[in-house]
Amino acid sequence: MSISLYDTIIPTQLQIIGSVAALLDKAEAFCAETGRSEADIINARLRDDMLPFGYQVKCVAEHSIGAIEGVRSGTYSPDTGPFPEDFAGLRAKLVAATEALNEIDPAEIDGFIGQDALFSFGEMRIPFTAEKFLLSFAQPNFFFHATTAYDILRAEGVRIGKMDYLGKLQMKMG
Repeated sequence: MSISLYDTIIPTQLQIIGSVAALLDKAEAFCAETGRSEADIINARLRDDMLPFGYQVKCVAEHSIGAIEGVRSGTYSPDTGPFPEDFAGLRAKLVAATEALNEIDPAEIDGFIGQDALFSFGEMRIPFTAEKFLLSFAQPNFFFHATTAYDILRAEGVRIGKMDYLGKLQMKMG
């Protein structure tokens, strides 16, 4: 059995986006239980020189469907706009990414193989093939931001564990 580019990217992104959405639910419940404000959690950081929880969640969407859109256009430039300032806004970002990923035709993703893809940020330009961009840049960034969002919630005292991060596993059925 061969595995396609689509298979290596999209199902796992959907899995982890779902788990990050569930983390938002747990963060919201934590705020209700403890009296912490949404702003406290959304602006929480692991370290002063790291970006906050809200940014991490925004980047989960950015490095999933945003990366696909970048490959479609041939150039990916990160969205440097602000992140949503409430759980509803963060959730909406994840819902939009999920809906867009679910609409992708697997043949489109597989058709990206060999196409040029350029990462562009300020003066920086890094040339890739589409598959190398998706697998060596976008996907590691996607997991970095999902993990950092998880870690921030753990550091803030939200009761979550590894299975909360993993989300709904893609198990063999039957």
